[in-house]
Amino acid sequence: MSPYKGRQLSLRFMVSLLSRESDWQRSLALFDWMIEEASYSPSVFAYNVLIRNVLRAKQWELASGLVDEMRQRAISPDRFTYSTLITHFGKEGLFDSALSWLQQMEQDRVSGDLVLYSNLIELSRKLGDYSKAISLFSRLKRAGITPDLVAYNSMINVFGKAKLFREARQLFHEMRSFGVAPDTVSYSTLLSKFVEDKRFVEALSIFSEMNEVRCPLDLTTCNIMIDVYGQLDLAKEADRLFWSMRKMAIEPNVVSYNTLLRVYGEAELFGEAIHLFRLMQRKDIEQNVVTYNTMIKIYGKSLEHEKATNLVQEMQNRGIEPNAVTYSTIISIWGKAGKLDRAATLFQKLRSSGVEIDQVLYQTMIVAYEKAGLVAHAKRLLHELKRPDNIPRETAISILAGAGRIEEATWVFRQAFDAGEVKDISVFGCLIDLLSRNKKHANVIEVFEKMRGAGYFPDSNVIALVLNAYGKLREFEKAEAIYKEMQDEGCVFPDEVHFQMLSLYGWRGDFKAVESLFEILDSDPNIDKKELHLVTASIYERGNRLDDASQIIRQISKRGMSKTLSS
Repeated sequence: MSPYKGRQLSLRFMVSLLSRESDWQRSLALFDWMIEEASYSPSVFAYNVLIRNVLRAKQWELASGLVDEMRQRAISPDRFTYSTLITHFGKEGLFDSALSWLQQMEQDRVSGDLVLYSNLIELSRKLGDYSKAISLFSRLKRAGITPDLVAYNSMINVFGKAKLFREARQLFHEMRSFGVAPDTVSYSTLLSKFVEDKRFVEALSIFSEMNEVRCPLDLTTCNIMIDVYGQLDLAKEADRLFWSMRKMAIEPNVVSYNTLLRVYGEAELFGEAIHLFRLMQRKDIEQNVVTYNTMIKIYGKSLEHEKATNLVQEMQNRGIEPNAVTYSTIISIWGKAGKLDRAATLFQKLRSSGVEIDQVLYQTMIVAYEKAGLVAHAKRLLHELKRPDNIPRETAISILAGAGRIEEATWVFRQAFDAGEVKDISVFGCLIDLLSRNKKHANVIEVFEKMRGAGYFPDSNVIALVLNAYGKLREFEKAEAIYKEMQDEGCVFPDEVHFQMLSLYGWRGDFKAVESLFEILDSDPNIDKKELHLVTASIYERGNRLDDASQIIRQISKRGMSKTLSS
């Protein structure tokens, strides 16, 4: 750049040169030359380009240092600065840093935009941090930004994952009030969440509503509903929907066929299942490992054990590799058929062959040993999980927790956490659930504090269990602090969490707090008022405040009467 030292080129030209520079070190050198040698005035535009370049090279500390340098030169970071920082830190999984930049942006009164918040919400969802996603959605709306269809659909997914189904349903009303019409994705997303939580009747209700508003069906919706009909023992309806898909110009895919196969199997329509399986082969319809796993299970259910075993060889001949589910299904079939020696031999062969031994496969072998009365063998497998060498420790924790092995699960968790190996938020949740069910309240708090220390937001189920643990330990102030902290962060709680906090106030004998929270909840249109009054009346009764309890009950009666008169 020395030939240009005495010439003052336009700042736009220099920034464009900076923008085209792919090497972050050359980019930094060019920027320094502009300021120190060519005497260009520092600008937010040049800094934004430079920060983007160093972030692409994952120079996190340097990017933060450049922001500090901007402030020292009295240059205020703008929306692009923060958006660049938040997006790059977030995509790299440095979520806490991304959120700290968001907090800094809000403190600087720099307004975010829909894309920025939507990206963070989607990132939170992918990380399984649903409470954080809900908090970000609240921030988005507080910033005066109207969500679009994509943002709403993402939040329907989040609320469903967090098991806040009422809030997910209410989003449909909110969308319409803002002129955003729910689409096929909106409905299919909620449908899938109901199915994940085994709320099949409610899923059927959503599907009926979808048909009433004439929202077009798609492949995903049809596949979900074939499953729903099967789960509700409506095999004929599942069959009818499957065979009518082509009339709706929807071509069934392998998921459609696999789902109907499973429906036939669970309805013990074995002939129909075998016919459909062979029909797929005759018509060259794709079959995958799920197809074969489903058929293996069906043959096992119809007590055709050898045919089930033969399918493993058939799938391998067709280039479809068995997975852990295939092997766990075969082991389970052999165990039920009394062929435990074959099951054990296969399990040992798998362990020595390097095949991934997942949670289901381990559990299946443990159950097979226990059913055969070989308790010592089952205990040996469980004991091996304390020092797993062939599966991740996160998987070992989940297996031990699923088997109810409290001490072993907690021991492995502590070892894994100290080694930085606990990355999945669900591991914290399953262990907290196990400890709570076994009244290990101090351990619940221990795992929860580690969870928060690692930067994870608890979901509503974990919050309920933690509040209960604090209550049992008589640590009411800490319970209240967690409850208020999560609310301040924008978490949306199901009614049960609010009612639990009411009960904790009652146990503490703080009836002023009971009255205050009751009034707040009573004015919240999303709270079940009848249940709220019954819970509050019960709290007053336990506290021997019978007049207050009677007053609450009278309020229920008055509300019921007013509803009758209005109708």
